[in-house]
Amino acid sequence: MKKILSFALWVLLTTSSLPVMAAPAAHDRWNLKDLYATQVDWDKDAAALEQQLKDLASCSADLAASANRFKTCLDLNADVLKRYYRLSAYASQFHDEDTGLAAGMDLKQRAVVLGNRVDEATAFLSPEILKIGRSRVDVLVGADKATAVYTHWLDDILRMAPHTLDQKGEELIASFSSATGAANAVYAALSDADMPWSKVSLSDGTEIVLDQSAYTKYRALENRTDRKLVFDAFWGKWKEFERTFGVTFYEQLKKDAALAKIRRYPDSLTQALDGDNLPRAVYDTLVSQAELNLPTLHRYFRLRAKMLGLSEMRYYDIYPPMVASDLKYPIGPSTERMLEAVKPLGEDYVRAMHKGTQSGWMDVYPRPKKRSGAYMNGSVYDVHPYLLLNHNDDFESLSTLAHEWGHAMHSYLSTRSQPFINAEYPTFTAEIASTTNELLLLDHMLKIAHSDSEKMLYLDSALENLRGTFFRQAMFAAFEREVHARVDKGESLTGEALTTIYGDILKRYHGDKEGVVRIDDLYAIEWAYIPHFYNRFYVFQYATSISAASMFADGILKGTPGARERYLNILRAGGSRYPYQLVKEAGVDLASPAPYQAIVARMNLIMDQIEAIQAKPK
Repeated sequence: MKKILSFALWVLLTTSSLPVMAAPAAHDRWNLKDLYATQVDWDKDAAALEQQLKDLASCSADLAASANRFKTCLDLNADVLKRYYRLSAYASQFHDEDTGLAAGMDLKQRAVVLGNRVDEATAFLSPEILKIGRSRVDVLVGADKATAVYTHWLDDILRMAPHTLDQKGEELIASFSSATGAANAVYAALSDADMPWSKVSLSDGTEIVLDQSAYTKYRALENRTDRKLVFDAFWGKWKEFERTFGVTFYEQLKKDAALAKIRRYPDSLTQALDGDNLPRAVYDTLVSQAELNLPTLHRYFRLRAKMLGLSEMRYYDIYPPMVASDLKYPIGPSTERMLEAVKPLGEDYVRAMHKGTQSGWMDVYPRPKKRSGAYMNGSVYDVHPYLLLNHNDDFESLSTLAHEWGHAMHSYLSTRSQPFINAEYPTFTAEIASTTNELLLLDHMLKIAHSDSEKMLYLDSALENLRGTFFRQAMFAAFEREVHARVDKGESLTGEALTTIYGDILKRYHGDKEGVVRIDDLYAIEWAYIPHFYNRFYVFQYATSISAASMFADGILKGTPGARERYLNILRAGGSRYPYQLVKEAGVDLASPAPYQAIVARMNLIMDQIEAIQAKPK
């Protein structure tokens, strides 16, 4: 199984404890009965999956016996995956409704076990198809037109021939997959549950336990002394566990290096990119262009310092909003604004999105023990996407709503345009869909803003989004490339060494030497806080996606002939094509400097707009 639940794009917005909202309207809770009416029905479907796995095992002996047998086995494999995605989605979302419910945890664990069994049962397919060979596969596909839906899927397997083991080797990797996540598991247990968080007293006498959610909330305090207190206490606690987090991350890096070696790749980065057939130039060009354009990032920091009235910018001055606002964005008006914003994508797009907002696709409001953050799960092929939100009536919530609906519409269009086997799309294109929606929303909000102060709110949000999504993720990408390369060469890395490497990159990006943003050495422990590093070479795709989305949104808003259809065709294509080529043919080459130069130009334009507003006579 290529990627269990890769449709479930977890956009983890670590938040503070959220308030309990008023009783929601019927369409403010998702309807899991669209998946299974009862848990008894889930059990029945799980039993059906177990039987299918037994049937699939028999395919390993005679997969290529005839064209009919070949198609029957491929169809069975596809149905196994489709059924598992549905079982897993229900289990995960049932758990997320109330994370304190034992039944939900039990169901989620059962789904994980099923996933391991699916991995093991399908492990024979790639080696067997490779053994059959290209010429025989072409004959088998050509004998039945209905088998042609598997062409890209088969091509991808055959492309990976130099990196695929024999059946026993693939079965061993699948068997050990559930036993090689110790580094991530230890990181999660320590950082989420076992860290002895510090308690601090703010200047107003408020006492807080400074865990991760509290850090996210209080790092943006207006009082600068309090912000420094929060940073020092929070990062000081991570620093106490520098050795432990160094061990866990180093173990992850070693595992990635070993897997690359087993699969006969020159290094971890090449293997990670090859999964989606991405050229190395995409990664390297992103990082090089981000670093060439650091003067734009430094311009933003200087603007931030000016607007906050600071003579010297420090790292703990990054997060307070430059523009204060008490505007509210309840879910009803937020949905209306989102729907207005995406009108440039056409009536069909808006109509489908509107239907989803009223049909039990979303779980909207925070409540006790509900999972925090936001995500979209579009993995259930023949039902509809589901969105988990924690809408808090602020502009960030509205932006998150648009972001997740970008993912949802990607899944909606993909599943209606592609057979199941080609509907699954990679992160490389997924984040383009979500970010394009956000850019359309920004354009709309600026057009309907009632005052310069309201425009400043949206421009400030856009700038911070560009900093966090483009420059920060490129910085992470530079760090990942460096530490993976060292371990690939057989070097050891301690927690202290990782802090030094990260600190050098952090200071370079923020202009510490030039006096743009001063960064205390203590804060270089930040690498230990980033959970995405346990999912190798993942975060760079946020930066490539916002760059591509910026170019697509610009063409769509300008009404450039063909721009809308070229963009929508990316969403409709799902996983039927390799993502880099798909985006390139739509007009954006992410291995070239152009999209990264365009996103930098957008950032400078926004700063020009802010400075123009500031220059107006008061």
